[in-house]
Amino acid sequence: MEHTITTIPGDGIGPEIVREACKVLDRTGEVFGHSFRYTKVLMGGCSIDAHGVPLTEEALETARNSDSVLLGAVGGDVGNSRWYDVAPNLRPEAGLLAIRKGLGLFANIRPAYLYGELAAACPLKKEIIGDGFDMVIMRELTGGLYFGERYTKEIDGVTTAVDTLTYNEKEIRRIAVKAFEIAMKRRKSVISVDKANVLDYILQVRVAIGDHLCDAAGDGSGAVRCDLDGEYVRRYFV
Repeated sequence: MEHTITTIPGDGIGPEIVREACKVLDRTGEVFGHSFRYTKVLMGGCSIDAHGVPLTEEALETARNSDSVLLGAVGGDVGNSRWYDVAPNLRPEAGLLAIRKGLGLFANIRPAYLYGELAAACPLKKEIIGDGFDMVIMRELTGGLYFGERYTKEIDGVTTAVDTLTYNEKEIRRIAVKAFEIAMKRRKSVISVDKANVLDYILQVRVAIGDHLCDAAGDGSGAVRCDLDGEYVRRYFV
């Protein structure tokens, strides 16, 4: 079976990462009977150098038409690169935000597993590590601060920077649902870490999660919720 992959080597160590990853994919294909067809596109600083923008529409369309995307890294030294002497929407990382939005990549799924052989290299204390850990961290990628209104201007003689954090119910609900779907295949436990005493949007997070659990319970799946004491941590069992 042939699979099409858009490769985005990007900047810095990115090209090396993607080159070696493709070697692994090719060997995997040999063993399991797959073949991979790669199409390389530019994103980040290298795209700025070549095209004047961090991501072209053509590159985004190539990614849309592929089975998957393999990304290396984007960006450079923020304080010492010409790539950052421009407006934020023209900097290398703007390409990363654009491809997330363009492909609808709202869920960043980050497995965190501590192998015994690497326990000594873990920055956490031994009493916290215990026998190790095995968790999946969910991060929402296409809403919030990175995509809200932003500006820097002088207000009452003082330079003021503003970044707007905005989430709607759908954006919150879909990342929560994805977390619960993953939890159902594991230990059926979801922990939400928040700061509702300060941030209004967290209240909407709690409402959206509660609504989902009520919906799940109503369809016969038997979902229940248990809130831990404390301001910042809430545990949900499904």
